[in-house]
Amino acid sequence: MSGSGEAITRERKRLRVRIRGAVQGVGFRPYVYGLATRYRLTGFVANDADGLIIEVEGDRTSDFLTALPLQRPPLARIDQISIQEIGALAAKDFSIRASEQGKVSTRIVADAATCRQCLDELFDPNSRYYRYPFINCTQCGPRYTIVERLPYDRRNTSMNAFAMCEACAAEYADPASRRFHAEAVACPTCGPRLSHEINDIAAAIAGGQIVAIKGLGGYQLLCDARNHDAVQRLRRRKHRDQKPFAVMIGSVEQISEIAEANAAELALLESAARPIVLLKSRDKLARSIAPGLSRIGIMLPVAPLHHLVFHALLPTRPWLDGEGPITVATSANPSGEPILIDNAEAVRRLAGIADLIVTHDRDFVTRADDSVISVVAGSAQFTRRARGYVPDPIRLARSVPSVLAVGGALKSTVTITRGNEAFVSQHIGDLGTPEGIQFLEETIRHLTSTLDVEPVVIAHDLHPNMASTRFAEASGRPRIAVQHHHAHAAAVMAEHGVEGPILALVLDGYGYGADGGSWGGELLWCEGAVFRRIGHLSPLKMPGGDRAAREPWRMAAAVLYALERKTEIKQRFGSQPQAERLLALLEQPDGPVTTSAGRLFDAAAGLLGVATSQSYEGEAAMKLEARVRRTAVLEQGWAIDAGALSFRPLFERLLADEVDATAGAELFHGTFSAACVDWIVRVARATGIATVSLSGGCFLNAVIANEIQRGCIVAGLTPLLPRQVPANDGGLSLGQAWIAALKIGERRPGDKGSG
Repeated sequence: MSGSGEAITRERKRLRVRIRGAVQGVGFRPYVYGLATRYRLTGFVANDADGLIIEVEGDRTSDFLTALPLQRPPLARIDQISIQEIGALAAKDFSIRASEQGKVSTRIVADAATCRQCLDELFDPNSRYYRYPFINCTQCGPRYTIVERLPYDRRNTSMNAFAMCEACAAEYADPASRRFHAEAVACPTCGPRLSHEINDIAAAIAGGQIVAIKGLGGYQLLCDARNHDAVQRLRRRKHRDQKPFAVMIGSVEQISEIAEANAAELALLESAARPIVLLKSRDKLARSIAPGLSRIGIMLPVAPLHHLVFHALLPTRPWLDGEGPITVATSANPSGEPILIDNAEAVRRLAGIADLIVTHDRDFVTRADDSVISVVAGSAQFTRRARGYVPDPIRLARSVPSVLAVGGALKSTVTITRGNEAFVSQHIGDLGTPEGIQFLEETIRHLTSTLDVEPVVIAHDLHPNMASTRFAEASGRPRIAVQHHHAHAAAVMAEHGVEGPILALVLDGYGYGADGGSWGGELLWCEGAVFRRIGHLSPLKMPGGDRAAREPWRMAAAVLYALERKTEIKQRFGSQPQAERLLALLEQPDGPVTTSAGRLFDAAAGLLGVATSQSYEGEAAMKLEARVRRTAVLEQGWAIDAGALSFRPLFERLLADEVDATAGAELFHGTFSAACVDWIVRVARATGIATVSLSGGCFLNAVIANEIQRGCIVAGLTPLLPRQVPANDGGLSLGQAWIAALKIGERRPGDKGSG
């Protein structure tokens, strides 16, 4: 300061500022341009392989640096800012330069739902974007699904096929425009075109037809969710007997009509990711939407096309006060196959499913299903992580070598590590079809291209016959096999930055054990890349092997056999075609056995008459959970012997005449949770370890997750649940990658001692 203190003397400086993170394709360059102009600075900003490079010169560079992270665009994520003072150049202006090339260490952001400003233009008759189904700006629209490589410039995306008209080019070049350097900018004059009129699409849905539309990340199937015949027709055509459908509603104001939602759930619904959110149902829609379940998946419109269709649906029926159109919104794919993205393939493969197929000529480079998420144990938890969240990385505790992990067989994902980041792919799904393997390969190519990495090793499941294991073997890369439940535990360790030692309770349906057996209810000790099995659920016979996973009555019969109540098997399940042979299977001394928690839930569902067969994975357990209003605990309903947890007393109680399905479900959930907490606490006291990982598909059960987490906290332990990846096999690849990376350390192939 000088004199009175009112005048400020500033020194003219030139600074080079490097920003790393999710800073490409989110309007960061125009934001920097505007900020530099505000403070009368000269210099430039450009995308480069690391993220953004900025050079600013003037006497208010400190003001610029202070404001830079505080007012960043909503979709931007800043990981690191580095600053270097360099020599002044006496530049005359500030500009956005062409992107600089090099080895990529930046990343692209996830696709984002249509922003409020674009929606205003979409329905403004005076806007040149009026009713244009591909409107977008720097804050919304496709990103990851249309980019081929980085840096994120139009020439590196599928939008390169569309030359900008004069008006779009002017907006793209105008620093005052919201579309300044918006790489996917387009309008009705120069951009992608829809194959059908919006009113025709709405009329088809209102008329009870099934419509396939190319949404954001792939094709979806829509039909009127209030039209029972349409929903049942969709089920028949898609061969989807019982598996729940998600629904799309036009606005958040409709939520109270069909479901209960708290503030956290509403925030997820309205977020830029626009996931499907699982909410407690009010049973106002046809039961055919989510048969036998208490929760329903709900989403809001994602793309401009969705908004236009819902707007057009409003006048098609005399909706009652407080109501509005509701559609089923499900992935457009033949059963068990990946979501479709190619126009010609969609027309061919969906011809027997959809009455109307709506295409457009903006291609997707990779596909991404809708994400599915719920609030469990007080925080958001993924059931499926895909569009809107991928490729946001999981930050690791330290930098590791680049590893490719290929996950499991169902609900598959892949993970690639780069430095201290792990990039978990979108949901790939079932690898049991050629299309699933093709999607796996496509995803690996896309991730390695956009990340510009070459993994040094490939991690896979221990199971020798899993499709992902065979893929790893055929790759020719060095391989590391990882036990299934160890990978589940390690996924939690990786995302929470914990290297151990910790205890890990892993509850799922099946995993190939280190002894070659069928594991699924495991208590592990984990540290770094090492684990030890210190407990498991008591083994239960699995009559018919894998068939028992599809027919819960078989697991119920196995419980009756274990309880020495053989005669009741025929009494209870005599109508089942294989009931006569089942006892012979149970009598076999070398028949298959399992420690699976999932099969234990199946057994309870079968005994209580909730489900005797299931048409999709987890159906029996989900229908059992749907019965629970409050939990009850059977004291001494379990026993722990030599590390094995048995529920013999609980099952004896469930067979009592006075215990109906609802009371039995509440008793099972409460007692199972209390027993698991008791099991953990005993081992925690014996080992002195107070941190517990809770993972595996059974932790998608909100009752179980809430009860076990709460019990651990009451006991003074620190429970860790998966939050950034699913608890089911969708998180498996992250755990595999972390274990493999720790095993190889900083070694590289060719280094002395590398394996």
